[in-house]
Amino acid sequence: MRQCVAHPLDRAEKKRQSIANQKPATPHELSSACTVFPADSESMHQNRAKHQWAPPGAPARCPVRTPRGPGQRACPSRDNPLVCSGMDLTPQMLALGMVWYIAFLFSTTCHEGAHALAAKLGGDPTAALAGQVTLNPIPHVRREPIGMVAAPVISFLWGGWMIGWASAPYDPLWQQRYPRRAALMALAGPLANFTLMLLAAAGIRAGVAAGALRPPEAVSFTQITEAVEPGVFEFLATLLSVMFALNLLLGTFNLLPVPPLDGHSVVTLLLPERAALRVLEFAQNSSFALVGLIVAWQLFGKIFWPIFLLALAYLYPEVSYGPG
Repeated sequence: MRQCVAHPLDRAEKKRQSIANQKPATPHELSSACTVFPADSESMHQNRAKHQWAPPGAPARCPVRTPRGPGQRACPSRDNPLVCSGMDLTPQMLALGMVWYIAFLFSTTCHEGAHALAAKLGGDPTAALAGQVTLNPIPHVRREPIGMVAAPVISFLWGGWMIGWASAPYDPLWQQRYPRRAALMALAGPLANFTLMLLAAAGIRAGVAAGALRPPEAVSFTQITEAVEPGVFEFLATLLSVMFALNLLLGTFNLLPVPPLDGHSVVTLLLPERAALRVLEFAQNSSFALVGLIVAWQLFGKIFWPIFLLALAYLYPEVSYGPG
């Protein structure tokens, strides 16, 4: 007698139907930067968020042109990797803080708006119904006022860098039903950051071609380019520099393939459906998320530094930068 076995696709379809018949779950959140995970597993199941983390620092080195010529400036301070200067609250530093905050607010809004739009296009309207498919920062600020206002301002005044977070809700059952669509949703945030970085790079190259901007003698996160003459182009040079460096940092960090970063969901695009679901289930454990964050935090400086130098090489092919 011939035996009949269920085809794997049939079993997968039954699993999808079983998931579809479940009761709606509390929406999870796709968020950016530093929050503390709940300690107990039940609270974790209900409130767990996938996080776009914004690390508080970058490699404490300042790339300079090589070879160095007479009068060439090095990074004023290696203790502050983002600002490369002291944190005296002078009018210039406060103005720099405003530039950082504008870049942070816009970049974070684009990141979360991209998550929300990708989820909507993939069939999950949760974030769209919350009004977050928008480049208007107000809905995002209302959702996370501490992460988008208080934390970045305080962290800048305290340490010279900005750290913050925002969130976009999503349906966890939708993620289980369509893991690849959820992976594309996770990928959309970092892609938004890289797009902003490329736009900043285009602005820098246009300014160089017009003779208004030039490659600096020493590079910092606030000085990827500099104005040829004092005036309005100084503000433009600083804004483009911060947009370039900040979005390269955010996009790279969030693609690290460890929970709770976006990258751990993105890698499921390369996995079979069953394996992808196991990875997503594995990442819901708060202990693994904390371990993943610690690992990412420790490795990011080593990973980001060569990427940063490579980005500078493409931005200024006519100039060679190296560690100072």
